[in-house]
Amino acid sequence: MRGEDLPDSYDVVVLGSGAAGLCAALSASRSGASVAVFEKGDLLGGTTCLSSGVAWLPNNRYATEAGIDDSREQALAYLDSLSHGMILPELSRTFVDTVPELLDWLDTTPLKMQLVPGYPDYHPERPGGMPHGGRSLEPRLFGFVDLGRWRDKLVGVPRRMTVGETPIGGGTGHLPPEVQAEREQADVEGLGRSMVAALLQGCLDDGVAVHTRERGVRLLHGRDGRISGVRFEGPNGTHDVHARRGVVLATGGFEWDEDLCRDFLRGPLRHPASVPTSTGDGLRMAMRVGAQLGNMREAWWAPVAVLPDRQIDGAQAVQLVHRERTAPHSIMVNRLGRRFTNEATNYNALGGAFHQLDAHEFDYLNQPCWLIFDADHLAEYGAFGAAPGAEAPEWIIRADTPAELARRIDVPAEALEATLARWNEDVARGRDSEFRRGESIYDGFVGDKSKYPGVGSTLGSVARAPFHAVQIHSSTLGTKGGPRTDTDGAVLDVDGDIIAGLFAAGNVMAAPTGMVYGGAGGTLGPALVFGYRAGRAAARAGNTAFLDSSSAHATAPA
Repeated sequence: MRGEDLPDSYDVVVLGSGAAGLCAALSASRSGASVAVFEKGDLLGGTTCLSSGVAWLPNNRYATEAGIDDSREQALAYLDSLSHGMILPELSRTFVDTVPELLDWLDTTPLKMQLVPGYPDYHPERPGGMPHGGRSLEPRLFGFVDLGRWRDKLVGVPRRMTVGETPIGGGTGHLPPEVQAEREQADVEGLGRSMVAALLQGCLDDGVAVHTRERGVRLLHGRDGRISGVRFEGPNGTHDVHARRGVVLATGGFEWDEDLCRDFLRGPLRHPASVPTSTGDGLRMAMRVGAQLGNMREAWWAPVAVLPDRQIDGAQAVQLVHRERTAPHSIMVNRLGRRFTNEATNYNALGGAFHQLDAHEFDYLNQPCWLIFDADHLAEYGAFGAAPGAEAPEWIIRADTPAELARRIDVPAEALEATLARWNEDVARGRDSEFRRGESIYDGFVGDKSKYPGVGSTLGSVARAPFHAVQIHSSTLGTKGGPRTDTDGAVLDVDGDIIAGLFAAGNVMAAPTGMVYGGAGGTLGPALVFGYRAGRAAARAGNTAFLDSSSAHATAPA
């Protein structure tokens, strides 16, 4: 239903249909509330649908069942060791302590999780880190057949694999033809769309109303001062929907709003790897009612390459550059033709390297930068959609010599040649003398699995023509700053008091893990935990008097 057909009141109103929003909606419904989900876009699922669907959930029972030793104390020590003072202890404790309860609850829903074997934490050598995995879970394969009219209304394209079947998890990325055909026939998927479909199925089964093309622009107050609803702009104009108990913001980040990025983020960001609907609507609504903000400079940083021959949902397609910079026979260089970081480190940590400001030049030293790889890399591992042994896509820059490649990407030829010479010497010695690539057990996990663990999984000479170059941009999977909340997702005002009736979860909230990306699924783990908690708390919040026209704020788009 849309526009004039929409009911004008529910117990709980949820804005956003990614993992956080759908988990909040299902949690609220299971707690006895009437619930509606409102999605700004034409399609459901948001950035979750574009993700691997992995959730970082420490001290989980799946690890215990696999004989992996983890504990609350280890998880908290790990987060604390990476915090830099930006994690509020009450939020990290709540996150870790809620994991067992969340997973038990999920077992009562269509979303079932499983362990991603062996996936190490992103900083496994830190205190409490898990070098051999145990904290990253993924959704099991899920069938879309019972979704009815929503079956074809999810962001992205079908991906019928688990993480373990992709190159990231050690698979080939190609299913046997008979398995592919069987899963297509059954309309079974994995990864992020599987997580969204399962949560959506739970919401539909529970009677949660779902509406698309409805953009929240303003929160409404009741006579008692509580947040009592949302003003929407939809296909049939502006209208108000009242929330008797609470509103949950789960609208994602603000990475697609240039003004907000300029004013809040710590460094450059181009070509976000998220859905274009992430324009900070929830953030602006929360700011208008006096929300306290936190973690605003941070994002889930990621290096991406632009795919000029592709678009997704009307936006320029980008690819998260992960395996290409980790597998052997590749390096990254800056505009001076020099390496500047451990290329195989986790993508969030690379944000710091991209944001390095040169004090003399007063410019970002490592933007632009380039991924350089040779014929051996392409032959053994493929790149950017090309299978191993195939030709590189036509849009990739190539040359027969390093000097010619340097000319084509406008970096000093002598510097690039010297960089390659030093790298190749280091590879021959089996040690990266500049940035220690391969020394962390994480470094080679998405590299050459036949040589993992060990430096050979990521170290390899760049010496055989033709040579290739792809520009790499500082990007993000989503921002991670927003309204501060308590442990149940209730939004706090600038004085630290609860804004009655308002909750937040997912990328719209101030991330409970601060600047930390603990491991694979570091975004979705907290999104599920605090979506679950926020939905339950909203459903249990006190009733509020309906808003009448005389007490509403004036209408204005964000």
